[in-house]
Amino acid sequence: MIRLRDSIGSDFVERIESFFSPDGLLAKVKNFETRPQQAQMAVAVARTLEEERHLVVEAGTGVGKSLAYLAPAVLFALGQKKKAIISTHTINLQEQLLYKDIPILQKVLPETFEPALIKGRQNYLCPRRLLRAREQQNDLFTGPEQNELEQITAWAMRTRDGTLSDLSFEPNAKIWAQVCSEAHICTRKSCGQSDRCFYQRARRKFENAPVVVINHTLLFMLLAAMETRREGEAGFLFANDFLILDEAHTVEQIASRQIGIGVSQYGLRAAVQRLYNARTKKGLFTVTRDTEGIRLAAETVDQIDGFFETVGAHCDFRKGPEFRVRQPEIVPDKISGRLLALQARVAEVAKKQDDEMLKSELQDLGRRLTEARLGIGAFLEQSADDYVYWVEKTGKIGQLLTLNAAPVNIAPVLREMLFRDGNSCVMTSATLGVGRNDLAYFRNRIGADEAEPLQLGSPFNFNKQMKMFVVRKMPDPRDTEYENALEHWIEHFVGKTDGHAFVLFTNYRVMQKLAGRMEHFCAEHDLNLLLQGGGMPRTKLLEQFKNTPRSVLFGTDSFWSGVDVPGDALCNVIITRLPFAVPDHPLIEAKLESIEARGGDAFTEYSLPEAILKLRQGVGRLIRTKSDHGIIVILDNRIVTKPYGRAFMSALPKCPVEIV
Repeated sequence: MIRLRDSIGSDFVERIESFFSPDGLLAKVKNFETRPQQAQMAVAVARTLEEERHLVVEAGTGVGKSLAYLAPAVLFALGQKKKAIISTHTINLQEQLLYKDIPILQKVLPETFEPALIKGRQNYLCPRRLLRAREQQNDLFTGPEQNELEQITAWAMRTRDGTLSDLSFEPNAKIWAQVCSEAHICTRKSCGQSDRCFYQRARRKFENAPVVVINHTLLFMLLAAMETRREGEAGFLFANDFLILDEAHTVEQIASRQIGIGVSQYGLRAAVQRLYNARTKKGLFTVTRDTEGIRLAAETVDQIDGFFETVGAHCDFRKGPEFRVRQPEIVPDKISGRLLALQARVAEVAKKQDDEMLKSELQDLGRRLTEARLGIGAFLEQSADDYVYWVEKTGKIGQLLTLNAAPVNIAPVLREMLFRDGNSCVMTSATLGVGRNDLAYFRNRIGADEAEPLQLGSPFNFNKQMKMFVVRKMPDPRDTEYENALEHWIEHFVGKTDGHAFVLFTNYRVMQKLAGRMEHFCAEHDLNLLLQGGGMPRTKLLEQFKNTPRSVLFGTDSFWSGVDVPGDALCNVIITRLPFAVPDHPLIEAKLESIEARGGDAFTEYSLPEAILKLRQGVGRLIRTKSDHGIIVILDNRIVTKPYGRAFMSALPKCPVEIV
């Protein structure tokens, strides 16, 4: 059957081929190198968009995948009057897209376009709410809080985008909640005509932009909120849009967190205390002078704490901050009735208000109480099929609790959400495969069974740029000599490269112990030892690592992926253990049980492929450009002594290997 769009498609695909050719428009860019894999990916994306299909692409490091999807996405969006939604996981990649890659296209394309960044609306200050908060500050805030409100007011006069990232201090959550943009308060009708409203100005920009950049967390929050869309309605977030997700290896984990139930003790208390805070004697019920509401809100905060305290007493947190709840009704529901009564009072008080903004503020809090009440009910009843339920300790010292529930298998949800007929979704990452070029493992996990797979290798010459060392002599981690051996070999290989090393751990306690043991060695050899979790934010740690010669960085989970250190600063990545996930999180545990329950093998179907993907990510930190050189060290002999070790080795870049 001949598609109606074939003639358009061939012209469009030819234009993309030409764009990436040695004498194409992209060749005008300084330092441009023709990369066959990049052109191949760009053509595949172009065809996918033209034919309204779905595509999953693994593009190895150095392919230049950002431009490979951006160029067809931008040209298709402009040519077909569609909107390209580009979703990423890390702020680093968002900034690269907005400040490096998209400006390249703006420079070389004859068409003009302006991209936009979508941030969650609670990042934005609403000047109208700020004005109202100042008018009511005596009823809402204490003296020190009023001083901070004045600081925010002064900042509001000079800020360009009015978002938290532009604010030089972290505002008090209570104050920010009273002045930020909220869906039912800062609306098109109330604030949309004002050029002063930062969110509404940003909204107009991203609604009119042909290309918008968003992060995965916000994307799935918005998609989950839109589940009630009418059947057959086109688009993901906007009519006539299409979706490209970079850093797609993180999608399953992020989507699972955003799709489900989450009721936090902190959030619920904060919502009720915005109505009335017994400690400060401030709140919206003080503004409305409603004594009954004041009494109800004060009592409800105590009831909330009592309810969560009872839940905590039924949980065993000895093994970690999460406790899985396997049976419904872990505790009697003694809170929903109280929340319902408070909700009714809020509705009654709101009805009496002539002040539309005050009415909106109250109605918004009423909605929050409803959502929390329904979430608590669903959690206690365990009413959703194929969900896992758990309680989690939160807060700086783990003194607060959150009730959580998530689907055990996210694939059916994402299949419906992302891979529908008549839409295009492209997913890409440097690591999606675990040994098969059809990317079947990843596609099955995220519901992309019908999506076309494409696996593209890296243009780097790993044989010449990288060497791998595997230490066969490592003892078992349960052996008393394990930590001594770990220290010995880390010192040996760090010495080989004079620092310039990442040491990646799978266990936080082991990492801290080793850092303590190696302090003397590093001081003696004039090495700058940096430790994740030592009080310095990840971005600052990375900055210091890049800018301080002879640095050694000890990192856990977040340093295995999404970290880019090209050049001489990093020439040694030491992997202390094969990164098998410990099934201590309820969601992972439930996934393993689900596989076993249907007669599958949880190790080969989940644990092994997940570990392979993570190892590939960790190894991928080393070679970031064609001129990079260095060594990979694996201090886990299972990669050469266990049968499954071959699966790890075959998934890694081909390079010389020395077994020590």
